[in-house]
Amino acid sequence: MVDYDFSQDLSEARAKYETIAKAVDLDALRTQIAQLEKEASDPALWDDTDNAQKVTSTLSARQTQLRKLEEVAQRLDDIETLYELGAEEDDEDSMNEAKSDLVSTREALSDMEIQTLMDGEYDDRAAVVTIRSGAGGVDAADWAQMLLRMYLRYAERAGFTAKVLDTSYAEEAGIKSATFQVDGDYAYGKLSVEGGTHRLVRISPFDNQGRRQTSFAAVEVIPLVEATDHIEVPDSDIRIDTYMSSGPGGQGVNTTYSAVRLTHLPTGIVITMQDERSQIQNRAAAMSILQSRLLVLKHEEEAKTRKELAGDIKASWGDQMRSYVLHPYQMVKDLRTGYETSDTQGVFDGDLDAFIDAGIRWRHQQRREAAED
Repeated sequence: MVDYDFSQDLSEARAKYETIAKAVDLDALRTQIAQLEKEASDPALWDDTDNAQKVTSTLSARQTQLRKLEEVAQRLDDIETLYELGAEEDDEDSMNEAKSDLVSTREALSDMEIQTLMDGEYDDRAAVVTIRSGAGGVDAADWAQMLLRMYLRYAERAGFTAKVLDTSYAEEAGIKSATFQVDGDYAYGKLSVEGGTHRLVRISPFDNQGRRQTSFAAVEVIPLVEATDHIEVPDSDIRIDTYMSSGPGGQGVNTTYSAVRLTHLPTGIVITMQDERSQIQNRAAAMSILQSRLLVLKHEEEAKTRKELAGDIKASWGDQMRSYVLHPYQMVKDLRTGYETSDTQGVFDGDLDAFIDAGIRWRHQQRREAAED
């Protein structure tokens, strides 16, 4: 029975590896790496710093992807050999080591499978995340700040680099809104499944009668635009206002008019930026985020047109996507995927991998079903 179980687990692991290798297309991956290596070795590459950084970053990511795939293939062979030798010699320690290695290898394969499902046009980009407090008064503002902390902790755990670009503080506690940028491999692909309305149910720390309060906050995730995206924004479409940066309670961050409020007149989109010391830097950062939002808007309009032509496609994301309940019981549940956990503190400390992985699988399934309709 033990031999059968191990053989079955090993066969399933090999089948998953073959599926991943087919999705990645190893031959195409090796060809891409060779081309990138040729570009990286060109002395003229660094004449264009932005392009050079993109080439070297992409090369590193693709080399890492290929190395992991080759390592897993070798590990599966080694595990099979180790187990067979242990069985022949009745060496229980060797067989247990092989079982343990197979468990960790299957986990690695699951992580690799998730990356193959992030096949959207912008999934490999950096992400710009905006959190806004919703219904719930001061509790909602506090909830928005809790979400900000949660995502910054997630970025740290994931090895991403996060930078807060703008924060609007609420009067009593918490924040009205916050925008931050997350840089890392497939940051947008992962965080994009976090977009939607997040609901918190708890005993309000701001209610002297200790009543239960439901609060809402909205999370928006967009990909960071690149120079090649060609989003033209005429100067006549923009109004720019400057003001002094400020912190909690009106405390001044500096005494110059470095903060920027950029308004896109045709759409009414407003971007505020006060993280940088220089007005020029804040204006450039605000313009980059505006272009990102216009790019998303453009694709949403295109998707709407396609939807109208194709008819109604079921399983839209909807507004409320996750509930966080702290009273009368402890539970965080994703309403799209059904994934849930009672480890609420772990979630608030940034342990979101299981939720994000489930979201990516759910999204991939919806896309596949939509394509079949």
